[in-house]
Formats: sequence, C-alpha cells, structure tokens
Amino acid sequence: MAEVKDADTIFKELKTHSISEFFRKNSQMLGYSGKVRSLTTVVHEYVTNSLDATEEAGILPEITVEVREISEGKYLVRNTDNGPGIPQKMMGRVLATVLSGTKFHRYIQQRGQQGIGGSGCTLFSLITTGKPIHIKSGTGRSAYECDLTIDIKSNKPLISNMAEIGNEFKGLEIRGEFGEVKYEESDHGVYEYLRRTALSNPHATIHLINPDGKEFNFVRSVSEMPERAKPSRPHPLGVSTNDLLEFAHNSEGKKISIFLSDTFSRMSQSKVDEIAGMVPDLDFEANPHDLKWDDAEKIVKVFRGMKWMAPDLDTLSKIGEEQINATIKNILNPTFMSVVERRPKVFRGGIPFVVEAGIAYGGNAGKASDGASKGVLIRFANKVPLLFDGSVCAISSAVNGMDWKRYGIKDFNSEPVSVLVNVSSVYIPFSGVGKQAIAQEPEIIEEIKLAVMDCARGLQRYMSGERNKSIQASKYNTIMRYVNQLSMNLSEMTGVKYEKIEKELKGIVDKRYKKLVEAEAKANMEAEASEPAGQSSEGQEAPQESEEQE
Repeated sequence: MAEVKDADTIFKELKTHSISEFFRKNSQMLGYSGKVRSLTTVVHEYVTNSLDATEEAGILPEITVEVREISEGKYLVRNTDNGPGIPQKMMGRVLATVLSGTKFHRYIQQRGQQGIGGSGCTLFSLITTGKPIHIKSGTGRSAYECDLTIDIKSNKPLISNMAEIGNEFKGLEIRGEFGEVKYEESDHGVYEYLRRTALSNPHATIHLINPDGKEFNFVRSVSEMPERAKPSRPHPLGVSTNDLLEFAHNSEGKKISIFLSDTFSRMSQSKVDEIAGMVPDLDFEANPHDLKWDDAEKIVKVFRGMKWMAPDLDTLSKIGEEQINATIKNILNPTFMSVVERRPKVFRGGIPFVVEAGIAYGGNAGKASDGASKGVLIRFANKVPLLFDGSVCAISSAVNGMDWKRYGIKDFNSEPVSVLVNVSSVYIPFSGVGKQAIAQEPEIIEEIKLAVMDCARGLQRYMSGERNKSIQASKYNTIMRYVNQLSMNLSEMTGVKYEKIEKELKGIVDKRYKKLVEAEAKANMEAEASEPAGQSSEGQEAPQESEEQE
C-alpha cells in the first residue's frame, strides 16, 4: 500500500529556482536543440547583439565570425565587432545574467528583445564544456579582457582573470567553446545565416572563417547607416484592458486625461475630449492610479470604435523596398520580381509593425532539388533571418494559406519561385525565446497575406502574359512551317521567284504576329490600371490605406 503524505510533508519539497537553473534544464527553449541549430543559434545571438550595438553607436558594422573545430562535436566560436564595447562594470550583467539587458524595457525597435541571448550563450558554453567564455572589450577610453561564466543557482556572473589591456583595441570580442554542436554548410547552417543577414543589412560587412580555414566576405553595399528607429509609444488600437490598467497604474500623470495623451501615440487633446464624451460617467480629472477594471474596459471599447491615424513610420526600421529589389536582382536574377511595403499597423498591446514582401520567379529563384525547382520562403524579423521553426511561424502560415493557383502557380513546392517576407516591429511576438518563429497573431498573418497577395497579382499578370506569348509563338511556328511549301507552290504557279514569295509571306506573318503581341501587352496594361485599389484576388477586400485606420 502506498504511503500517505499530508500537505505539510508534500510542500517541504517546495523550492525557488533561478531563471538560469530553469534554462539549464530547458536549453532547447533558447534554441539549443540539434547540433547544427545550436551552433547557428550561438552565432545568431552574438551577431544580432553586434549589429544592435554598432547601429546604436552610429558605427557602420564590421563583424568577424570564426568557427573552429576543437574535437568531434566541440567548436570554438569567436565573434568580433567594431562597436562601442561594454563598460567593465556592466559586462557581467550583459553577458552572464539571464534576463538582464538594455532592450526589453525600452519601447524601441531592436533585434534583441529579452536580455537572454548573450547570457544564454554563456550558459550553453558552461553546460556543454564546463568552461567560461573569454571577453575582450574596448570602449575607446579603456580596454580589458577576462573570463566569464554564470553562477547558475544565483543567476549572477562569475568573473576571473580580469586584466587591463592597451587602448588600441576598440569594440567587443567574445570567444567561447561549445559542445554538442556541428558546423554544416546547409540551409540551416552558419554560412546561410550570415549570408541572409548580409542581404537584409547591406550597411554591414561580415567576415566568416569556417572550420576549414576558408574565408567568406560579405562586403557592405551601402555606406550609409540606416535611419535609426525612434522610440515609440503604444498605439491605442490593440490595447487590452489589462494593458491599459498596467500603463495607468505606472503612469506619472496626475490626471487620466494627461495619462492618455502622454502614454499613447496619435492621442491628441481632441481625441482625449472625444473619448471623455463617450465615457461620461468617468472623471477624466481623476488620478490614473485609481482607474478600475470596468472603466478601463469602457475606454478600450471606445478605442476600438474610433478612427485613428496609422502608427508613425519613423518608429520602425525596415529593410527598404529599394534594397529588397537590389537584393533579389543580385542574388536571384529572376525573370520576374515584385516588391511591396505595407503601411504600419498594430497588433495586441498597441504595438506597431510593418510588413515588407517580395516575390521572384524564374532565374535562380526557387531551390534546385534533383534537377527540379522548389518554392522557397525566406523569413525575416527585424531584418534577422529566421531559419528554424517555419511550421509554426506566422509568415509560413500566411504564405502557405494562399491559393497560389489563382496567381498562375500550380504547385508552390515545385515552381521556381521565392517569397521574401520581413516583419519589423518595436516588439516581435516570437513563439518562443529561441526567436525563430513569429507567433500567429491574426493581425500579423493578415498583413503578411495582403502584402504577398499584392506581389502575387503582378506575378499573375506576368504568368498570364507568358502563357499568351507561348500560345502565340506556337501559332507562329505552325504557320511558318507551311510558308516554305506555300512559297514553292506559288512560285510554280506564277513564275515568281521562290525567294521573293517566301520573303513577302514571312513579312505578312511577322507583321500580324507583332500586332497580336502588342495588342495583348496593351490589354494587360489596361487591366492592371483598372484593377481596384486594395482589392485582393482572393475575393477579400483589403483595408483602405488612408491616414486613418479603423
């Protein structure tokens, strides 16, 4: 018979654990699952941190990644950048304290968000090799190097071998050994990750030294820094009752009316007055700290029934339509391409986001597979490549949910077509802390689908034109087969030279064929010009792209 325990006995086992202990046992949640993915995750975390740091300092990024095999399943990774470095007193918190960072609490778009990435690498090195990582940092005023690891039980940094070095070094170098990893030149490997990072960050120069000692240089194609995204405020659309209460109870404003205008974007005084008129039983002169759930619920309901200007585009940093065009041309050299940039929208929490999309067909688009072509989806979030977890990503859901036959693509998985999608936001709602898939938020899926559909309508016209050209060419070739015989027969009947008759008959056919091609091209142009704005080929009406969105 099983032993019976009372509640006191059972709860003697109750313990509090640090976040480091949690992730030590659940490292797969940070992206460390599978040898190839784990190595790519390490490089991803270091490179995104380097890009964020250099851009915030106004420095054109120069990043070097070296991967060297130490033994089977164990590799050394060295990441060096020319950024601002990390002050000595902050280094332990930045790279060896999980959930400590400069990004999570700020309402500004950056690649990193959670304060986990760099510390997660330090933790992964510790649990797979038992070794610390080595840091070298120069801020321009001082420079130092040291070894660094994490006290897992307390989630605090352990620093050793600290030494001052000459001020000649400027930037940050991180060197660590990692076990249970593997370097592979595949679609999910380090090389492909850096190649795609270079595509979406043309202002960066990225060097890769692979385990064979071979160097790959992705040289910047733009010598100007991208415009920095400005700090943002939440947009009233998408804010929940809980969000509003959280903002109100943390507000420094003394009145609800002041709290609303200070907290939310696009919240003018006239909007505050309009809201007050629609919630007459609420005192807008009251302290926001006293706001109750029922009143907050009424305000949120009013938000959703009002018209608002779209979020400010200055708060978002995109790849850019021009750069996506150049990237697709240079890399894929397609026979057709189309690029679309949507206007900013918001999802839950009032968070603004914007979607960019591009479609390439023919040329090097698609992926060769046993001599055939295969549709390829290239996903980005805040200009960072997403190589894993595609099956649960909002981008995949939107693209796979389209009826591609409407656009002339019989089977997306067997056509030479590539689709590129980038979602930029102050806060990307990743489906996990590994940051490789965007959560399936309905507003984001809808915007991605509309962007890709915009591109696909151009593809539809192109495919229709190509089919018509093929039909006309077939007719032309059929007629030309008879021109030779007809010319010979007419020459015998009339005595006119065969060559003269053949030349005149070919001229008639060519002239007629040319007119047919021109008429078809004109019809396609007229059809394109007359297509209603915002109307999708899926039979859904897209939201109107006005200054206000409902």
